[in-house]
Amino acid sequence: MAVFFDDPFTLIPLVALLGLFIGSFLNVVIARLPVMMEREWQAEMAELRGETIVETGRFNLLTPRSRCPHCEHTISMLENIPLVSYLFLRGRCRHCQASISARYPLVELLTAMLSAYVAWRSGYSLTTAGWLVFVWIMIALAFIDFDTRLLPDSLTLSLLWIGLIFNLLTGNVALEDAVIGAVAGYIFLWSVYWLFKLVTGKEGMGYGDFKLLAAIGAWLGWQALPLTVVLASVAGAAFGICLIASGRYRRSTPMPFGPFLALAGLFALFQGGALGEFLPVSPTLVT
Repeated sequence: MAVFFDDPFTLIPLVALLGLFIGSFLNVVIARLPVMMEREWQAEMAELRGETIVETGRFNLLTPRSRCPHCEHTISMLENIPLVSYLFLRGRCRHCQASISARYPLVELLTAMLSAYVAWRSGYSLTTAGWLVFVWIMIALAFIDFDTRLLPDSLTLSLLWIGLIFNLLTGNVALEDAVIGAVAGYIFLWSVYWLFKLVTGKEGMGYGDFKLLAAIGAWLGWQALPLTVVLASVAGAAFGICLIASGRYRRSTPMPFGPFLALAGLFALFQGGALGEFLPVSPTLVT
């Protein structure tokens, strides 16, 4: 069986296909997890106020079935085949012909491509399985933060602990480097947050950003943090300048930092070693 999967012409297409279906599930996570969090907060506030909580039906990642946001048409399995259904339906709901966001196939295709790249770089190994989990959660976090400016603890903290356990089991990054990376990642952005707040009286970022950088440090080691922070800062600044120049944002408009941390973390994973002569990137990344 291992020999069968060691063949790149077998492994890479299979992982890409898996990535398509995982991407479809990530679309559900991106759309529903913030709603689930909001409902949980509302229930907690109602309980604190002594109000009766009105049950509105089960709502989680599995229930209810996906529906068209325009006509409430329940999407069948044939209408929910990753990428294929979108192309077959020409990007429209079969029932009401309303336009379907191109973001859904984009997430599916992005997940498939990055998953295939991981398989190509690492082959049939436990390392591949670990990096796939890292990539999938990072994609979900990036899009959730872009939409809502939220980085759910259920994802960031899970990513952190999985990263430490992964490096404990595989030795891909020395456990000492992973622990230092988690601590340093959190403390660095925490320090930047408080320095900015003391100087300006405003909050420059959220605590979720601290946890996300800590998770990246847990997976890649402390050596990858300088590259990640520099790339995320440059990309975020460039994106913000473009939005301000286009008139879509004002200088005072808050902008999520999580998508740029995720993008920089993925770059550090895939290509960080190529910049090792400029920055102290961990030599134990995917090769």
